[in-house]
Amino acid sequence: MGTQRVGVTPEAADLLRRLRADHDKPLMFHQSGGCCDGSAPMCYTQGTFLTGPADVLLGELDVGTPEPVPVWISKAQFDYWSHTHITIDVVPGRGAGFSIEGPTGHRFIIRSRVFTEEETAALEPVRTG
Repeated sequence: MGTQRVGVTPEAADLLRRLRADHDKPLMFHQSGGCCDGSAPMCYTQGTFLTGPADVLLGELDVGTPEPVPVWISKAQFDYWSHTHITIDVVPGRGAGFSIEGPTGHRFIIRSRVFTEEETAALEPVRTG
């Protein structure tokens, strides 16, 4: 197995499990490209936000829900972030109105770091939507 492009903190995984139970639908993320709430990971129920050929699947998060949570990013933004590992975290506060965690009093954020040379060498090709 190659280098993972995306991860999740235990606190964010807890919130995802709660949101999955509350909404009774599979979840997904799309890493926004700077509109509205800056560059924040937006959480949706699957099917609410449609991905297409201009989106890249960064990976799927296994957070203990019945299905993994896919994490997408626009191809244009991926071109800038392709060298970066993204970790989805959560902090107190109110994020963008489009992301479903808003009413919980928390917001998802990203933490990032540049891949090491070894990690870069082990990256697998990405898939588009």
